[in-house]
Amino acid sequence: IAHININNMQANGAGQGQDSELSCLNNSERNGESSSAGEAHTNVNGLSTTNNGNSVSNNDGIPAPAASNNTVSSDANSVKKKKRLSQSEEDVIRLIGQHLHDLGLNQTVDLLMQESGCRLEHPSATKFRNHVVEGEWDKAESDLNELKALMHSPSAIVVSPTVLQLRMKFLLLQQKYLECLEDAKVLEALQVLRAELTPLKYNTERIHILSGYLMCSHAEDLRAKAEWEGKGTASRTKLLDKLQTYLPPSVMLPPRRLQTLLRQAVELQRERCLYHNTKLDSGLDSVSLLLDHACSRKQFPCYTQQILTEHCNEVWFCKFSNDGTKLATGSKDTTVIVWHVNTSHQLKLMKTLEGHAYGVSYLAWSPDDTYLIACGPDDCSELWLWNVQTGELRTKMSQSHEDSLTSVAWNPDGKRFVTGGQRGQFYQCDLDGNLLDSWEGVRVQCLWCLGDARTVLASDTHQRIRGYNFEDLTDRNIVQEDHPIMSFTVSKNGRLALLNVATQGVHLWDLHDRVLVRKYQGVTQGFYTIHSCFGGHNEDFIASGSEDHKVYIWHRRSELPIAELTGHSRTVNCVSWNPVVPGLLASASDDGTVRIWGPAPFLDVQDAEGLNGTDLFDWSSYFN
Repeated sequence: IAHININNMQANGAGQGQDSELSCLNNSERNGESSSAGEAHTNVNGLSTTNNGNSVSNNDGIPAPAASNNTVSSDANSVKKKKRLSQSEEDVIRLIGQHLHDLGLNQTVDLLMQESGCRLEHPSATKFRNHVVEGEWDKAESDLNELKALMHSPSAIVVSPTVLQLRMKFLLLQQKYLECLEDAKVLEALQVLRAELTPLKYNTERIHILSGYLMCSHAEDLRAKAEWEGKGTASRTKLLDKLQTYLPPSVMLPPRRLQTLLRQAVELQRERCLYHNTKLDSGLDSVSLLLDHACSRKQFPCYTQQILTEHCNEVWFCKFSNDGTKLATGSKDTTVIVWHVNTSHQLKLMKTLEGHAYGVSYLAWSPDDTYLIACGPDDCSELWLWNVQTGELRTKMSQSHEDSLTSVAWNPDGKRFVTGGQRGQFYQCDLDGNLLDSWEGVRVQCLWCLGDARTVLASDTHQRIRGYNFEDLTDRNIVQEDHPIMSFTVSKNGRLALLNVATQGVHLWDLHDRVLVRKYQGVTQGFYTIHSCFGGHNEDFIASGSEDHKVYIWHRRSELPIAELTGHSRTVNCVSWNPVVPGLLASASDDGTVRIWGPAPFLDVQDAEGLNGTDLFDWSSYFN
């Protein structure tokens, strides 16, 4: 292969201006010239050839078979007829070359570069790379002078080549200094610090930090304090990655560029997959690059796995614990049932908490899942705080018989909670039910405590959600709807809020920007209190009950439902997605049952691997 294009290779050693620092030299078609008969050509990977029609030798001195003059002439004519490579074709060849080089297939890279006429990187960049890898710091510093004219700023801010050279030199000398320290060459390290780094008058704060490393007693201490891998290939490769950002890709390719592009392609396919509900593996070893990614609907929690029938009346609420090992359900039958989720994701009755005379319409787990608070409907003035492990009632709280305590939310510290209702009560209490603070005149429909441990979100009868700060007694408007907000929940990161709005359905709001992001279609929402939820891996999905007896599931970016779950015979009041097991969903209904939804019970091999089950309808058109 190596001798085919010999008579058509352009000499790499020619003087080139900055415009000629292109990554590919496409033989005679590029400039109409060819190398002389006896001239030697050396590729960036060190493969040496003579193009006199007789032999080609590799780095080991092994001659390749000789070719006849007729063969060479014929091959030369065929090369002349080859079309000029496009820029994208050149880029692909260089990416493949870099990947092969990283795998140690250097002779293959040399042949690829010769036949294509491309150059993997600028000769000065190759020399610079080798000197850095070998730790020849003086030579690497000298190489910067050759590379100065080729440098570019890694940011949008234009920086002069002199400044860029200074930054690169600082990084080189920093590595040199650290390696001297690790080798216990303290005097040499001190010389680098005083005579080379300090005179640069660059990043003096960093120089002060570096000087402190002189006090490190041993190499392990130095590596720990400097957060440095130590002398060797790992730290020098990391240094090269930083230095490359100051050079354009036509001079030196970004490290592992092909793997980066492939990883981005895989991640994008997964993000666009409607049913993808597992953790995104950042590596490439766990996926096939030969097929597009597509998850099957059978892998999604669309199938009834269990029907819990222990309640004897309408089930108004359900909520998985924060660790995903328990499910609490509240019913009109005056009981709370706590279910245990076993390792096979089957639920078994764990405890029954009784005595809620008005029924249980809302439940809230403490952050550590030790306690569970139960609230009743509008005419209930009490709330119950249960110890879940012991089944004992710790607190039964009631401030006044005139109160209506229908909602509750835990402070992230687990030592306080807020509660309220539509009769104007809004309290902050401790675990013993002692009143800590109160806010007068707020008719609360639903509550949520944000992660800052100060802000409480409350939806009220004015069709809005306001933020209340109990510490400085300030409040502000965050969300304003045109119809009553029946319930809402907030994402784990505190950025998004999911609202069930009377006669409108499910709305997604951005709490930071205070804007309505999306209105989800399909659900039937009147004036019943229906609780929706975020769920799935990375909370990519949204689920809601509905008055048409169904459970609706949407991908967060799509307004149309990706699944409609049937099975309940009356209104579905609440849904809860297991926060630990992405494929487990619970729904509570007026039909007196709780349904547990999961993947299809039997998956064939292709479905299990996520290679099958593409929808007939192109849902991707609904993604923004």
